[in-house]
Amino acid sequence: MMFEQHDDYKPVTWMRGHAIYATHLIVCFFSLTMILSAILGANVTETLVGSLGFISDKVHSGQVWRLLTYGLVNPPSIGFVIEMVMLIWFARELERFYGRKLFLTFYGALYLFVPVVLTLLGFWKTMALSGAIGGFGCFIAFATLYPGALLIFNLPAQWLAIILVAIYSLIAIYARDVVGLINLWATVGFAYSFVRYQQGRIQLPGFRWPWSKPKFRVVQRTRDTISSSSHEEDDDDELESELDILLDKIARNGLASLSSNERARLELAREALLKKERK
Repeated sequence: MMFEQHDDYKPVTWMRGHAIYATHLIVCFFSLTMILSAILGANVTETLVGSLGFISDKVHSGQVWRLLTYGLVNPPSIGFVIEMVMLIWFARELERFYGRKLFLTFYGALYLFVPVVLTLLGFWKTMALSGAIGGFGCFIAFATLYPGALLIFNLPAQWLAIILVAIYSLIAIYARDVVGLINLWATVGFAYSFVRYQQGRIQLPGFRWPWSKPKFRVVQRTRDTISSSSHEEDDDDELESELDILLDKIARNGLASLSSNERARLELAREALLKKERK
């Protein structure tokens, strides 16, 4: 079975022989906001936080742009650097696996999910947020997708994620930081659920109107359908064989050993198997 590399897995552009992907553009954009914040200085930055940062009461009063602009104000900090590193390491892996379109869908939804949750909870208590850019959420998604990948201190990604979530939770609880705790768990929940949904392990609840009745249709099995089924079984066997080869290579040499074409083949094979299971 032959797979062609989809445009989604190709670079957005090239610069001096180096491939530039969507992740790189995101990192460059937020790095630029950090540089601008540093140049403008603390006083101007605080003013920008007041006008662009997310504040639930302001959103309730009609300033809905804050749902989009809260991540644009990024004063220089170690936390910002860590976010950038997480984006470079883990968001790029997500883009490699899912392709540019689905990755950007995930990142955009993650960026909006937290302020939407805080907007709803803001009717109970005023919520404020600024500068969050989704790096930790990308790490959680990566750890869900590759739980056994060895990271710092040879810790599997799954266990490192559990440790970091526990530590950040305790820090927020100690500081009585309600917004920080909600932000953390909303990010973790969304990233984990997104990956599990794409894997077919989580299904969205279906809905049927009470007055609608299920329709049944009897289809006679003909020789053509029997022949078609046999061909589909052969294709499935070939697909599983292709997938096994790629997974064996990952097990031996790690995910980085796959070429961009092999990553595309792996994703296409995975999607084909998921479609088969959902039938």
